[in-house]
Amino acid sequence: MKLSKEDIELFYKLYHSLLAYVNRKFNIIKGINSPRDFMGCSIEEINKVRDRLYKHPELIDSFVAENPLNLSSDELKIISSWKNFVRGRFLIFRYLKKYTIFLEPSEPPKAYGVLALTSTFEEMVGPYLPIMVEAALLPFNNKIIYDSILISYRITFGSSIRRSFNEAYQEAKSRFGIITSLPFLPEKVEQSDADKLRFYLRSQHNREMYREEIKALIDGNPDLLTLYHQEMGKIHARTYGKRLREIGLRKGWFAILEGITIASGATKDEVEKVLERLLPPEKKKFVYIFQLKQK
Repeated sequence: MKLSKEDIELFYKLYHSLLAYVNRKFNIIKGINSPRDFMGCSIEEINKVRDRLYKHPELIDSFVAENPLNLSSDELKIISSWKNFVRGRFLIFRYLKKYTIFLEPSEPPKAYGVLALTSTFEEMVGPYLPIMVEAALLPFNNKIIYDSILISYRITFGSSIRRSFNEAYQEAKSRFGIITSLPFLPEKVEQSDADKLRFYLRSQHNREMYREEIKALIDGNPDLLTLYHQEMGKIHARTYGKRLREIGLRKGWFAILEGITIASGATKDEVEKVLERLLPPEKKKFVYIFQLKQK
């Protein structure tokens, strides 16, 4: 997804105004004195100026204070917000309807929802993801955009590293959600113990990596034990469902407790009646019941 045409024009007006100011301060490119002068500049030339800007972000405050082009207060507010830029290497990880996911696979990983400008990111880097890029992300009216320069690295990733990227993306979503505005303050994002547990149980890799954290959560909050059994039941149900179809079963209801199928029947009601006879009441809440459907 891209910014609207009006917002794109506004962005370039403000961004080139700021770059022209930086250029006048440091005399980086000869003959560039106004925002319009940047229209004929190469990416390499613009990159020299933007590098100086990001190394000296205090120039943003100076520009806003001086307001050399008599910009409106709303325009100055946008420029001032650019102090909260995020610059570095990202993975363009996924194209979604609302935005493109820029994954920062650091520790902890973060996933940003970024809007494009005149061309979509898919038009710029192609349909095959992930792609490693170098970019600067900027806030813009409660959205995140990039600053118009994108440097891509044509690196081929193997299946193992792709899995690690996907795990980083899942962790980022679980911890922080998709970040769609800047500045992002992780300390203001409160993740519930239940959400943490779901993330820790999501994959075999997570269950092994976070074994101690899983135990600590359950020990510290016994109410999470039910959630633990239900989530593990879902995991086992996928495995058992596949195996049951392999041996010729096509439908039915099954109950799982601690990784073991303890009851089955043609209907859910039949299974629940069996469980009533088999289990003490305190154990029933730990049972996961699933339906095997014909595919």
